[in-house]
Amino acid sequence: MQKLKEEIGAVLAPLIGMEVGQVLELLEVPPEPEYGDLAFPCFSLAKQMKKPPPVIAKDLGDKLSGQKGRLWGKAEPRGPYLNFYIAPKAYSHEVLKKAWQEGDQYGHANIGRGRNVTIDYSSPNIAKPFGVGHIRSTVIGHSLYLLYRALGYNSIGINHLGDWGTQFGKLIVAFKRWGEESKLKDDPVEYLYRLYVQFHQEVEEDPALDDEARLWFKKLESGDQEAVSYWEHFKKLSLEAYASIYSRLGIEFEYYHGESHYNQMLERVINLVQDKGIAKESEGALIIDLEPHDLPPVMLRKKDGATLYITRDLAAAIYRKETFDFDRSLYVVGAEQTLHFQQLFKVLELLGFDWAARCAHVPFGMIRFKEGRMSTRAGKIILLEEVLDRAVKMAREIIEEKNPELEDKDGAAEAVGLGAVRFGDLSNDRVKNIEFDWEKVLDFSGETAAYIQYSHARICSIIRKADGDLMAWNDEAAGRLEKEEEITLVKTLARLPDKVIDSAESYKPSILARYLIDVAREFNRFYHNCPVLSSEPEIKQARLLLIDATRQVLANGLNLLGIIAPEKM
Repeated sequence: MQKLKEEIGAVLAPLIGMEVGQVLELLEVPPEPEYGDLAFPCFSLAKQMKKPPPVIAKDLGDKLSGQKGRLWGKAEPRGPYLNFYIAPKAYSHEVLKKAWQEGDQYGHANIGRGRNVTIDYSSPNIAKPFGVGHIRSTVIGHSLYLLYRALGYNSIGINHLGDWGTQFGKLIVAFKRWGEESKLKDDPVEYLYRLYVQFHQEVEEDPALDDEARLWFKKLESGDQEAVSYWEHFKKLSLEAYASIYSRLGIEFEYYHGESHYNQMLERVINLVQDKGIAKESEGALIIDLEPHDLPPVMLRKKDGATLYITRDLAAAIYRKETFDFDRSLYVVGAEQTLHFQQLFKVLELLGFDWAARCAHVPFGMIRFKEGRMSTRAGKIILLEEVLDRAVKMAREIIEEKNPELEDKDGAAEAVGLGAVRFGDLSNDRVKNIEFDWEKVLDFSGETAAYIQYSHARICSIIRKADGDLMAWNDEAAGRLEKEEEITLVKTLARLPDKVIDSAESYKPSILARYLIDVAREFNRFYHNCPVLSSEPEIKQARLLLIDATRQVLANGLNLLGIIAPEKM
């Protein structure tokens, strides 16, 4: 597609007095296939040429009448647009060759050129179960991590653990009163969670427990040996439990920098805002007035000297810039924290950090439940591990029914089940809320990961049956495609590089996910109408190249979503 654009730009630029780069920026994909493959809008030329855009389009069409390039076959005016149509055989040859040569790197680019991108995602709370509510930040963040890496950036994954706060005072009180070490070791996170819930039940009858919890957290803040020992123990056991879930999802983080990591940096933040003169005392508390910027004021330090969450986030942002020198810094955090990040970025700007403009909040909607909002405190939570297990179990049952002779049913079920849960999230626009529904999450028909994975596995099966016919690149065969279903599939495959860029730049993996559904759909339409193995030898070779490129696009796209592309299922 880029070569097609450059070829069109080189033809148009001298006719309209523009630089080639300017033409490329204006080219767009028409809304309907019959309008061509690329369109040049003539609105920007109206003032310069003193003609209506439709007249300009017609004049340009007349000048290019009868001409064609290597990759485009004709140019026709339509209203205010000049529409370009590909030369099918040459274009197919170019796309298939690129996919063949680049293999698992097809769709990748070097836009980032080794620059760093920090991505803050997942971030569960220590000593609380990994609920399904964490899946959004986890899979969206991980996919962005993979997408930016594919664009040549150095992705740095940071798990900003919720490992500090008054809840640890509550846990210490609960464990000292009702806890048993043997039960803690058996199932640490579940047991700590139950103690946390019990604390909130007991405090309704005995409010003094809250005072005791605050005292223990104060001890923790001051470095009391016993309090720190409990905190480190709870944190270690929780991280071990989370590690098994991350491993199952194929996720690794470069850094587990939780809130506590920044405790020693808070005084510096306080000094910075005071030196800049942007903070003031208000009833003993330290605040920054953001009302001139249409934002509520920010409190950095309470009257009793305690700092707040935003104080730590300021320290974290400064630390990340100084440590990683990021080109951009992403925070994959729920939409309910939008105001918090608006305030955070504004304070960084007021502190004189020009890099604040390269920090971005990547918000997402909530997962809602038919019975109401999930609440850890009340003990109402659906465990992510339970969702994954159930998805894999259902996938196993379907595979057993449809392909009982499959050698590795368990491996295929794991790939399909986990893929279903991931894709169920990623295929939705992240800004929208998702209602959690077992039937929808575990639906293996229609627009799902399983549909895409099965298309990939079907292609692998066809290639295996070809018995060595697809062993090397065939330059002549690649230029033989001309049927409508073949060309439509080729044009769909050509869009992968643009979809990867669009997904990363908009922070929306859903763009790539929806595109893969299109690829699978176009492949199945092609396969229904165009036999591969039973076709004439010359056409067979061309179609084998086409389906192999399709296989590569599906595999590469699924990998960028963190989903396995099985060869058999």
